Amino acid sequence: MRTFNIVVERDPDTGLYVGYVPGWPGAHSQGEGLDELRQNLQEVVEMLLEDGEPKLESEFVGIQTIQVA
Repeated sequence: MRTFNIVVERDPDTGLYVGYVPGWPGAHSQGEGLDELRQNLQEVVEMLLEDGEPKLESEFVGIQTIQVA
């Protein structure tokens, strides 16, 4: 079993949730809810893995919070 971090955002125009695996072109999907998004993205990643190991363009490290005046 493999584990990948995903980034989830909500599109303000459509209201859809959009998710992607950072640094992995093509590893993205959308859904009306978080469960649908997770399922859709899992299917995309499984399909992409059929082609072999991904060559990530970057590595997800985490998020930080900054403050500005």
